[in-house]
Amino acid sequence: MNSVVEEIRSAVLSRHPLLYLQTPEEARVLAALETLASEMGNGAKVSTWTCVTGLDSEGGDTRDPVKAIQAILASPTPGFYVMKDLSEFIERTDVVRALRDAYLAFAGEAKTHIAITSPLLTIPEMLTKEICLIEVPFPSAAEFIEHLLAVQKGYPGMEIPKELYPQIALALRGLTLNEAGHVMHRVLGSGSVKETDILQQIFAEKELILRKAGFLEYIPSRMDVDMIGGLEILKDWAIKRQKLFTQDAVDSGLPIPRGILMMGVSGCGKSLSAKAISALWRVPLFRLDMNLVFSGMYGSPEAAFHRALKGIESVAPAVLWIDEIENALGMTSESVSAEQSLTFSSFLTWMQERPPLVFVAATANRIEALPAEIIRKGRFDEVFFCDLPTDNERTEIIKVHLKLNDVDPDDFDIKRLLFSTKGWTGAEIEQAIIAARIDANQEERTLNLDDILRHTARMVPLSTTMEEQIKAIRSWSYNRATRASKAPPRTMVPDA
Repeated sequence: MNSVVEEIRSAVLSRHPLLYLQTPEEARVLAALETLASEMGNGAKVSTWTCVTGLDSEGGDTRDPVKAIQAILASPTPGFYVMKDLSEFIERTDVVRALRDAYLAFAGEAKTHIAITSPLLTIPEMLTKEICLIEVPFPSAAEFIEHLLAVQKGYPGMEIPKELYPQIALALRGLTLNEAGHVMHRVLGSGSVKETDILQQIFAEKELILRKAGFLEYIPSRMDVDMIGGLEILKDWAIKRQKLFTQDAVDSGLPIPRGILMMGVSGCGKSLSAKAISALWRVPLFRLDMNLVFSGMYGSPEAAFHRALKGIESVAPAVLWIDEIENALGMTSESVSAEQSLTFSSFLTWMQERPPLVFVAATANRIEALPAEIIRKGRFDEVFFCDLPTDNERTEIIKVHLKLNDVDPDDFDIKRLLFSTKGWTGAEIEQAIIAARIDANQEERTLNLDDILRHTARMVPLSTTMEEQIKAIRSWSYNRATRASKAPPRTMVPDA
């Protein structure tokens, strides 16, 4: 069912003569109006007006909007007069008067309708009672698939597998038909119809859309959950919910994952987990830069934050990653600004009321700086604590990073590496191996164990330099958060 047709049909049945269709998709609206005009009969048709050409159904110069409306009033025909540029002139006093005259003339039988199309909402207060506002919804899955098939006809020999249609239609949500068409042309023109390539092209298009906001950064998916050492409970949580983050699950009334808050020691996999969840669920990941939101570069922080949230809603399904959320929304400090307070209130409301298929992955190093309102159940599905990795987890982490640096873990004495990295975070292990590889590369040889041990002997881990802070984090998380790792249950708060 065409969602645009249904929205406009409802307004027509209510006998609204003045329609304001808020949408950038003029062609899609015209096609919907042609469908409705054919249903109306009595010679109903669709005419258009622009400030460049005037009314296409009238002779003479009707480029001025008042002259165009007067021409419609003088000889109205059943159907729709689509005024594409009227929003730019609608606040003129004479335009307001002309539209009110049209409302009074056509409201009785409402066989003739003036439809204003614009991507922006501009309705003068004097017309709020006369104009019927229709926020045209984004294309439905059926419309996307129909458009995909139309584009595909232009590429003989190229055919996207039908089993990918539902996933592609879901990924295209938030795009216009024109934007979806651009993506499909790129995909079919590239010669590859593999699922990963198609999704990558769609996510790239969504990146272009949100890049205009300035404070939402698209994070490409280059990893999966197997590249995270440890954190088995967190990974298992994400895997179990993979099939729930879909439109089918929404339509079936199943509980949709809303978000998680990951707190704990810096460098222990919180940010990696956000990236892995987006890759696992095959949805794009966008990082919200709260420093830019509060910088003033994009207007007031609360307005910029509101635009960011609306932006992420428009490209759903997506994962919204808010890193170190306590720095932006922490409300326990005495120096909280009015902007922070307003932004925090807006965020709480949005977290409670946001639409499905927008998943929030927030990270915090100092969760005690966050108020209780933000971490209570209902806003986040779960609060995970990411501790320093255990011996088994460090073994996995070491092997992952050795493989990523093009060496075979079986060629290394893992026990010696475990001993030399006791109390280390995953990020510290990664950097030690990277630094060792750089040394080996400069000497034009293969990375070896001694290269890594030299760097582990020099580096002082965070568990030593920040011992008191880590103890405080562990103390707070004890019996307050779900452990992300499968470690033995603690009977007391352990030391670092």
